[in-house]
Amino acid sequence: MEIQKLKKRILREELKRRRKNSKKHRLLIRGALLILILLFGGLIYYMTHLGELLTDDFSQAEALLEEQRYEQAVEAFRRIYEHHPSYSQAPQAIFQAGEILNLYLQNYHEAVLAYLLVEKDYPNTELSRRAQRQVADIYKNRLRDYPRAIVAYQKLLDSGAEGGDRIQYEVADTYFRLENFEQARIEFESLLKNFPGSALLPEVEYRIAVTWSLEGHPREAEAVFRRVSERWPESTYALEARYGLATSLEEREELSEALRVLESLTGAYPNTEAVAKKIEQVQERMRKKKKAI
Repeated sequence: MEIQKLKKRILREELKRRRKNSKKHRLLIRGALLILILLFGGLIYYMTHLGELLTDDFSQAEALLEEQRYEQAVEAFRRIYEHHPSYSQAPQAIFQAGEILNLYLQNYHEAVLAYLLVEKDYPNTELSRRAQRQVADIYKNRLRDYPRAIVAYQKLLDSGAEGGDRIQYEVADTYFRLENFEQARIEFESLLKNFPGSALLPEVEYRIAVTWSLEGHPREAEAVFRRVSERWPESTYALEARYGLATSLEEREELSEALRVLESLTGAYPNTEAVAKKIEQVQERMRKKKKAI
């Protein structure tokens, strides 16, 4: 029995030795080694040339954008960001995807998501602040989601972003659109206080006067309309303020003064038809009032 077992063992070892030495087996081994070498070499090439490859991918995405193949461009930019978020141009890639969705595809919800990724993954960068601004503008001007727009603008304002006067103006204007005139006026007045050198001051003061007028306070409106026309006589808002002043005076039954202001606007105010109609209206009221007396 022991001899039989020994024979079988020797036979197995011999067969194994022959397989190892067979041509087919050697080819298999060499093939496997070659594949491993190629894979390893490919990996080394990929790692050493990753930057160049990603730059090529970015260029191809830009080319798709230039060719107006917007949806494909978005996908190309997104792939760069999703697969290589640490790549130097990944923030620009996902921001660019947001821009295309916003400006060319009018897919505002998806655009907001792309911009929010820039905010989340690349905070405290200039691109992050640009993304925040785009989110705020989309909420306000595209989606008409005013509460979210106010939050987004306020966040920008608190971060010390450039153009603070314009951002404060957007906060005030958004409250105005919500017909919260009191809060709009508070925001406009904050702009006057915090940005005394802003080029927006004539418009801001004019709009403060409008909020008083819309809330039914013609005397307060009148005072601010007068201030606008006196402080910034060359501004286009000076003419608007004088027209608003005439309206406030009319509301307070100061018809002669209202008529005088309106007549001074003849030939100067761009909407000549509105001035003529207003003059006729005030004159008619004056005639009726005189007749009643």
